[in-house]
Amino acid sequence: MRFDNHRVVITAAGRDFGRTLAIRFADLGAEVFLSARGVAAAERVRDEIRARGSERVHAFACDLTDPASIRDFAAGVARHTEHIDILINNGSRYLDGPDLLAASDEEIADTLASGATGTVLTVKNFLPLLLASDKPDVVTLVSACGTAGHHRSEAHDAFYAAKSAQAGFSEILSKRLRAQGVRVISLYPPDFDNAAPLSEEWNSTPRNAESPLTAQSLVECVQFAVSQPRDCFIKAFHFEQV
Repeated sequence: MRFDNHRVVITAAGRDFGRTLAIRFADLGAEVFLSARGVAAAERVRDEIRARGSERVHAFACDLTDPASIRDFAAGVARHTEHIDILINNGSRYLDGPDLLAASDEEIADTLASGATGTVLTVKNFLPLLLASDKPDVVTLVSACGTAGHHRSEAHDAFYAAKSAQAGFSEILSKRLRAQGVRVISLYPPDFDNAAPLSEEWNSTPRNAESPLTAQSLVECVQFAVSQPRDCFIKAFHFEQV
């Protein structure tokens, strides 16, 4: 499916999985509004997308730990369009280490603010633009760390807390926004390979049951969910961890 009639907002798209999402949706015709904590990173991905032949791409700075920065991002997008169709909450600081005492108070606060508060405020500020669409979707890249009982990641406790908050928020959001036609879709992957395939490798890279989960597979899950008829609410993707 192509996304020529879709306007897509992606947070934390300056590198890794966010960059992969931005490139893929732009390649498939979507108008993309991408953000990164530093505008230079967002502009690099914007320029990369333009070099691939897509002109409908816009770069913004957005620090998900700063409410004013989130408001500015939403206002900046609103100056370009009267609605958006897909909001992808990709941004959330990763914090490594299974020792609670190993991280500073500031690192813990930043992790919780970006993943938990940042996600809530991003949806809140973009909700008017979403409700103006006839096909609004909210997609959140949570993590297996947001699943009850999960303990197999080397992520810090604060990252687990942030992802659990995202999961709880997505759960209630799905129920409360469904009557307004907004689909809320969550992905709960374990650790995965962030490398983005080149466009010519996208559908030719061999994968089997023993292969590690890839960014390509996750992007294809997102594309599948948002391309379904509007009466199909795919609530979540959970992945078996090898």
